[in-house]
Amino acid sequence: MHIKMILKISYFKLFVILVFSTLPFTKKYAKTFHENGNLASQGWKVDESKEGFWKFYYQNGKLSEQGHYKNNRKTGYWYIYNAQGKLQSEGHFKNGKKAKWWLFYDQEEKINHKCQLQDNVKNGYCLKYKNEKLTSAEKYKNGKKVKEWFSFGSFKKENNLSDLK
Repeated sequence: MHIKMILKISYFKLFVILVFSTLPFTKKYAKTFHENGNLASQGWKVDESKEGFWKFYYQNGKLSEQGHYKNNRKTGYWYIYNAQGKLQSEGHFKNGKKAKWWLFYDQEEKINHKCQLQDNVKNGYCLKYKNEKLTSAEKYKNGKKVKEWFSFGSFKKENNLSDLK
């Protein structure tokens, strides 16, 4: 090899080492506890910001919610539980706010309703169920109800069901 090429490679390696050794981030696994000693939360922190998978717990020790963080904001798919440990809702977060389809469950963990959300407000369809059957539907625009249907037939007739994905 030529001496110039060796020097260039050496300088590049030195530059990379210097840059990455001076980056001020530390990744650590963090746990917090309730006053009663039970676990309150656990997950990864990078420079005191939540990153990656996190779990949160009620004071009684039951899981309250779990999902991912990116830059200290909730992101991706999350599961939320009631104080008895039963699934209460699940859905997407984007930039720390509820987005896309969210499913909401009754005490028997059957779907009670599901709604399209954007920035934490209903925006799109909200479908209500009883005994796992669709009973009514509503359409929202920026949190305001604009239409409601009480029969699946009329709802199906007026809407493109591919919108419900």
